[in-house]
Amino acid sequence: MIIVLLGYMGSGKSSIGRILAKKLNYKLIDLDDYIEEKENATVKDIFRTKGEIYFRKKETEYLKALLKLKENTILALGGGTPCFAGNMEAILEEDNAVSIYLKGSLPFLSEKLFQKKAKRPLIAHIETEELMTEFIGKHLFERSQFYNKAEITVLTDNKEKAEVVEDIILQLF
Repeated sequence: MIIVLLGYMGSGKSSIGRILAKKLNYKLIDLDDYIEEKENATVKDIFRTKGEIYFRKKETEYLKALLKLKENTILALGGGTPCFAGNMEAILEEDNAVSIYLKGSLPFLSEKLFQKKAKRPLIAHIETEELMTEFIGKHLFERSQFYNKAEITVLTDNKEKAEVVEDIILQLF
């Protein structure tokens, strides 16, 4: 089985994916890390040198290949992955995959991301929590139609990572 973790930036896809993979003894693949390895460049550099269209094409290509894996895998997507090139439909059509939306509320994500913005190039320039809320709110509005198609939704607000992992396991098995 391939467990596909999706959700907005800061929702815990990578960190929860690591814990879940360890607990279930599954392989973990972070799609952004996988793309960086295959393309021999950071996501930031790919966007800068080859553009978003190139990145999204590669993202779709690698996603579709990874969905065909036969080993038990946790696949942590980038926040935008489900929203482009029919990627969400490809995930839902794959018999061997189950999609899980790690859902954080707008206030929760805004506060969390504002504190950690220096580590995230997309939002590093945002100067106030109010502007952060506006930025994330706009993205969530655009992306929620894709995120909400996931087969399972797990709420993450104010939960320890271990608690989120337990919620996922309870809904899966």
